[in-house]
Amino acid sequence: MPTLNDLLKILEQNNKKGTNRVPIFPAFRRHKADYDLILIRLAYDFAEQAHKGQIRKSGESYIEHPLATAITLAQMGLDQDSIIAGLLHDVPEDTSSSLVEIEKNFGPEVAKLVSGITKLGMIKYRGLEKYAENLRRMFVAMAQDIRIILIKMADRLHNLKTLKALPEEKQKRIARESLEIYAPIANRLGMGGVKGELEDLAFPYVYPEKYAWLKKEILPAIELKMEYVKKVIEVIKKELAKENLKVISIHGRAKRLYSLYQKLQKPHYNGDASKIYDLVAIRIIVPTVADCYQTLGLIHRLWKPLPGRIKDYIAQPKPNGYQSLHSTVFCLDGKIVEIQIRTLEMHEQAEYGIAAHWHYKESGRQPKKIGEKGYMLPKKMQWVEDLVNWQKEIHDNKQYLDSLTLDFFHNRIFVFTPKGDVIDLPEEATPVDFAYHVHTWIGNHCAGAKINGQMAGCDDRLKNGDVIEIITEKNKKGPNRDWLKSVKTQAARAKIKSAAAK
Repeated sequence: MPTLNDLLKILEQNNKKGTNRVPIFPAFRRHKADYDLILIRLAYDFAEQAHKGQIRKSGESYIEHPLATAITLAQMGLDQDSIIAGLLHDVPEDTSSSLVEIEKNFGPEVAKLVSGITKLGMIKYRGLEKYAENLRRMFVAMAQDIRIILIKMADRLHNLKTLKALPEEKQKRIARESLEIYAPIANRLGMGGVKGELEDLAFPYVYPEKYAWLKKEILPAIELKMEYVKKVIEVIKKELAKENLKVISIHGRAKRLYSLYQKLQKPHYNGDASKIYDLVAIRIIVPTVADCYQTLGLIHRLWKPLPGRIKDYIAQPKPNGYQSLHSTVFCLDGKIVEIQIRTLEMHEQAEYGIAAHWHYKESGRQPKKIGEKGYMLPKKMQWVEDLVNWQKEIHDNKQYLDSLTLDFFHNRIFVFTPKGDVIDLPEEATPVDFAYHVHTWIGNHCAGAKINGQMAGCDDRLKNGDVIEIITEKNKKGPNRDWLKSVKTQAARAKIKSAAAK
């Protein structure tokens, strides 16, 4: 059971470290932590009084939920306003206390965050029109202040942990929302740890039979592999010590259950877990980027890598910011193991994504008015604002949801421009989708494409890691309407139709 002292302890440690990052991630010192513990106590007291007498379905006192939410936000290293908003996020909707009182006691910034979270609480599978409209609100809220969705993620995590107490129908609805909406958003925000936890908590409620099968048939194989990996880790530790290479952490990481389930569904694996090399991966965390590459070199001197299984996400990060070196090697006794090497900073980025990089707008001042932009999105998260602009063009809610499923919640691939920039597209996207993603003019004047240096058709399907070069024709009158049959993104579809209508 979480207590106020648990929350204050994390914040006190952060204050002592002079950072608003979690103590276990000392590499992040972007913002000086200056939590006012007295004010946070007052916010807790306000929430406790407002929720007095309320009991959750689980039998817990209601205050335990907002407190657990605030603790998760503190572990993410978010700012004071976010922590207070986490404590108060259910007050306007579930108690007699109002948003006006929250603003009066804790300021307009906290009130704005709480208001945003209250609106997101309305997103439910209850009718197409209402559902689509609330999804639109979610993306607008994300673009205005990314902290709103981070607080909502923390709120959802605790709700999933107490799902057992709810009626079966509600369990499935909340779990499905988590799998199909919140987990994909966490993924796009680079929050791998949060995404994985959301998925694993929701999995048994949405697919109970498949979850039970996985636990019975696959978990024993994971446990056996973990024992083997412990022996490999001891070998690596000794070799790193010989080379005087400092290691912050080295441990085995079992693949998350839902992620494993998804992988097993693919035709290549056909339910055979022995074909999955990262069932248990070894994760090595070192101080610097140079140490990452030195460690990789040492691993390859010890064991031969599998051809085509070395991935350098440090030199070419994924669009959501993920960085790491991955290599799959023939290890002790010829068994195959995946090894991941990263710095501490990269590790936190992989776990908390956007939460590691929120920041005030360039002026550096705090916004003074409700509705004024607070924490801005980094450039690589520009897709959130693109999504807001795009959804203004689609008025039909069914079309909007269908397009969202294909464009946003669908599996993604990462392809490259000739200069090495990473472009994030849905699976089965074409060179035309790529062209319109780069620039409307390039899409409208696309006359052909090269994929990995080879001429390709405009309707060819792109694959992960492809390098795409678009061939344009200045005098071309506009896009080919036949492209509508093959493009995957709504953005490309809308721009083709727009150009053809002129």
